[in-house]
Amino acid sequence: MQLGANIFVAGSNGLVGSALVRNLRRQGYGHLLTPRRRELDLTRQELTLEFFRKERPEYVFLAAAKVGGILANSRYPADFIYENLNIQCNVIRAAHEVGVERLLFLGSSCIYPKHAPQPLREDSLLTGELEPTNEPYAVAKIAGIKMCQAFNRQHGTSFLSVMPTNLYGPGDNFDLESSHVLPALLRKFHEAKENGDPEVVVWGTGVPRREFLHVNDLADACIFIMNLKNDEVAATFLDPLQPSFVNVGWGSDISIRDLAEMIREIVGFNGRLKFDTTKPDGTPRKILDVTRMRGLGWKASIELKAGIEATYRWFLDQRKGA
Repeated sequence: MQLGANIFVAGSNGLVGSALVRNLRRQGYGHLLTPRRRELDLTRQELTLEFFRKERPEYVFLAAAKVGGILANSRYPADFIYENLNIQCNVIRAAHEVGVERLLFLGSSCIYPKHAPQPLREDSLLTGELEPTNEPYAVAKIAGIKMCQAFNRQHGTSFLSVMPTNLYGPGDNFDLESSHVLPALLRKFHEAKENGDPEVVVWGTGVPRREFLHVNDLADACIFIMNLKNDEVAATFLDPLQPSFVNVGWGSDISIRDLAEMIREIVGFNGRLKFDTTKPDGTPRKILDVTRMRGLGWKASIELKAGIEATYRWFLDQRKGA
């Protein structure tokens, strides 16, 4: 991407989108299109097409999505599949119509079968049943991957897909009703510390293992991919004999119990941990095989503890400013 390229960051106010905007600006990209949802509703086809025809973006980061944890996915499955399918279909189709040079679709590691071999390889896609707690969201993300692949095959586009692992960092959602496990635990431990509570309740057994990637690392990886040479893109994303997407992760995981202990220490909460085993655990383990991404020359750099400490400082700053 040239520094003067017209770049559309769809979902620029979200966790991933805001990290992309920060990273792009830091690298000197000055022509960023970053409309908020109130300015551009990507679930509406006619508005999306109108925006693309007017602004003519050359590159698109498709980070707009409806996201949430186990509770939100369980309560609003129709919203998760409907909104995500709409956003993806509208943006990808509009990008083709105006001749976007490259589009990068952000998926999710929940696309993989619940009992796929670990670490999760790209060729495990569609080899088994999905985790029931977030199946509608996962189906939408799989559709996004396949849509990019189909446009590339039929129209010769360069619509690329990446599958990030569990993300965290500044701009995360800390709402206990809809957040993922890491920000939810940060908020729980912080409020328990403030209130002098004797314990914090954690959903599930604490046994499942998860991999976490700081969102700034993901943003760096996405821009790295957008700047790959054409032959690297062709070999990695457009070869019909290879998976059409790459995993982006840290490469190691941690149990929910150990994560909770780490966050308790960072926050400074001295009470007990209680695991509510009546609540679902979700997928037993989820860690990505990042061999293909490392083969391209990229590797994550932000250690988990340092990343959580920085995220907690951001959280505290937001609370002070509220």
